[in-house]
Amino acid sequence: METKHGYKAVTKYLIASPFKIRPVANLIRRRPYPEAIALLENMPHKGARLIRKTVKSAASNALGQNKGLEEDMLYVKEVLIDEGPRMKRIWFRARGRADMLLKRMCHITVVIDETKKAGN
Repeated sequence: METKHGYKAVTKYLIASPFKIRPVANLIRRRPYPEAIALLENMPHKGARLIRKTVKSAASNALGQNKGLEEDMLYVKEVLIDEGPRMKRIWFRARGRADMLLKRMCHITVVIDETKKAGN
């Protein structure tokens, strides 16, 4: 989806804590697209896999518009990790007690834009 600030992709309702995914997102913010994908492919984190899918989706949105763009011309402009709803589960404990187990969800938003040429 094209916006006036770049090409955007959103992935919603991922069962992963936003606190664990944000450090991965901070590593690829404002990097060239090929470098960001290379970083994400070599990271062992679950968040890296989830962010990589969203970044690739945003890049395919940009390349699919047929404006003569190439992968080398793109960079990751913005990565937002927002908190989603929480699934609440009962966790049974000793002596007949129970705790609330919160399964956190997140929404990932990636905006990719083209780099500006030095001559333009």
